[in-house]
Amino acid sequence: MLIPSIDLMDGKIVQLIQGKRKVLEFENFDLWVRRFSKYPLVQVIDLDAALQRGQNLSLVAAFAGQLPCQVGGGIRSLEQARSVLDMGAQRVIIGSALFRDGEIDTEFAAQLFAEIGREHLVFAVDSRGGRIATNGWREETSVTPIYAMNELEAWCSGFLYTHIDTEGLMQGIPMETVRRLRSGTSRQLIVAGGIRSHEEIEQLDAINVDAVVGMAIYTEQIKV
Repeated sequence: MLIPSIDLMDGKIVQLIQGKRKVLEFENFDLWVRRFSKYPLVQVIDLDAALQRGQNLSLVAAFAGQLPCQVGGGIRSLEQARSVLDMGAQRVIIGSALFRDGEIDTEFAAQLFAEIGREHLVFAVDSRGGRIATNGWREETSVTPIYAMNELEAWCSGFLYTHIDTEGLMQGIPMETVRRLRSGTSRQLIVAGGIRSHEEIEQLDAINVDAVVGMAIYTEQIKV
């Protein structure tokens, strides 16, 4: 399944390379709502909230009210997760809040599960160099994605893995890495990071992995 990505920064849709350098920005929100309306799921990430330098809540609410969304970026409490769901999001993506002082916070995962329900939770295990990165990908842990998935899968419906090393570069995502991740969990696995063609999406689909795509859509390398 192709999951279009909407990344928000400074009140605009943007595309960054490896979470650092902005290369594209758009303000024609209605156009992208129309283009993405046929998809069963769209991913919305508030990058300002992830970086703890503001938020784009009005835009998040607008997209969640018009599209079937999973929403992430800076969701660090039960109250924030509930608020995003109340906006109309189908699921919330929790990442950095699950990793405190370099360790996995299974107590918080269990609390989210108890209060919100597994079906509304996607846990992010984004990594650089094989280790999970948090807080807008600025801080690295010693935790591997496979280990985190093993520890956390009891409390979520799926995992989002972004391969930061190739994110935004449209050079393809390493399939061997994805295969290892697929073997590491029975939950839904969603991957992102340089996916550039329908053929690649089909390869991922063949091993029961869903694909988040941003840069290739916004540069029209993949048509929607």
